[in-house]
Amino acid sequence: MNCEAIHCPDTDSVRFAIYPDGFDGPRIMARISGSALRRHFGAVQAEASLIAACQQNFGLIEAKALDRYAATPQIPVMLAPADFVAVKALAEAA
Repeated sequence: MNCEAIHCPDTDSVRFAIYPDGFDGPRIMARISGSALRRHFGAVQAEASLIAACQQNFGLIEAKALDRYAATPQIPVMLAPADFVAVKALAEAA
């Protein structure tokens, strides 16, 4: 899926769209923290690096955001480093 991402320097996050019901359904805005992108996906502080890390790893990030939204749709989705600890451990074990 295409990654529609924008850097939000005031919150040190990248905002992106998810479509829980496909493109015919609602467009939901989610965020991933800059610290999660730096710690788990190799981004640096630069805006372009944060957006690129989100785009390059969007399959994993989107899946996590969709899971979070499905569990609690009334709460805005904000992914943090802790959301990717198990994913990193699996990648290191492989």
